[in-house]
Amino acid sequence: MGMPAVAIEADDLGLTFAPASAAPTVALETVSCRFEPGRVTALIGPSGCGKSTLLQIVRGFLDPTRGQLRFVEPADGRMAIRPAMSTVWQAFNLFPWLTVVENVAFGLDLAGVPRAERDERAHRAIAAVDLTGFEDRYPRQLSGGMRQRVGLARALVMEPEVLLLDEPFGALDAQTRLVLQEQLARLVETSGTTAILVTHSIEEAILLADTIVVMTARPGRVAARIDVELPRPRSMATTRDPGFAALFDRIYGLLRDEVMRAMVSGGASA
Repeated sequence: MGMPAVAIEADDLGLTFAPASAAPTVALETVSCRFEPGRVTALIGPSGCGKSTLLQIVRGFLDPTRGQLRFVEPADGRMAIRPAMSTVWQAFNLFPWLTVVENVAFGLDLAGVPRAERDERAHRAIAAVDLTGFEDRYPRQLSGGMRQRVGLARALVMEPEVLLLDEPFGALDAQTRLVLQEQLARLVETSGTTAILVTHSIEEAILLADTIVVMTARPGRVAARIDVELPRPRSMATTRDPGFAALFDRIYGLLRDEVMRAMVSGGASA
């Protein structure tokens, strides 16, 4: 897969939900940021700050009520078409009646990819997430961490230009989460895919991202944009780097103020 060439730019984005039976809710307000091609950007902020809403706008599932989202060729600034995207959600969303390999190949099947190529790509994606040998198992026979790795393989098999990760490890226990953070760090380092990660975990953001966008309490705005200069490959050993501690403290300081504000105003979920 060649290096993706499209940058994603949010320009003064706003989104207000205005249900007929309730007062309007301003989810996002004047959000401007850029997601660089071939890089990992993490979105972090208190619950209800609009992180997942922004991801849904990027994906094309929601339309902003103000501002615009642009796809841009970095070389010359020309507008581009929406790149191919895949999403990994917090909920595993696997089909319980399909085996691991059938779940992973499902999107390829829908896209009409010939069977031989479909099988080869599915097995390669399963190997990338260390699940070789589990191809014929059903989701109920797998642990939560393994099910989420199947979800990741299902996204990767589509060879997306942009990988969207919405709290991918939020439902997992702490130990499983650490292992999968390391595994995902390895995958994003080798794939060159543009990735946008929504997370509540400062540690996860630092381990995986090239850039961290810290968002304010609702209505969500960009509070800070922080470049992560720590060397790759990153792993749990990175957390002992003095640079990690300095970044963690800086982001925690920003988030703590925003979380306190969200608690006072009664923040909802992201």
